[in-house]
Amino acid sequence: MSTFDDRENAFENKYAHDAEMQFKAEARRNKLLGLWAAGLLGKSGDEADAYAKEVIKSDFEEAGDEDVYRKVSGDLGSHADEQTIRSKMAELMAEAKAQIMNEV
Repeated sequence: MSTFDDRENAFENKYAHDAEMQFKAEARRNKLLGLWAAGLLGKSGDEADAYAKEVIKSDFEEAGDEDVYRKVSGDLGSHADEQTIRSKMAELMAEAKAQIMNEV
């Protein structure tokens, strides 16, 4: 195999790894967001876990974060405004990535 082929395979493997890590981070962020929102809604324990799973599932409606935002925003109503939810999403994405990196 040539050096070019080796480099090509390395880039493909890195891309696949990065895509997998991004998917895991988004799913983790959505779980954390769901647990945060559940707390604002007065849910705890199994009820909070079930709500977090609903938030994770909502991410499969369309590409991007808007489907998750709509789900949480619609459920929270007046408990949190757009700025608060979007800020929390960004904060939790950083936390999710850190958690995943510590697990690897």
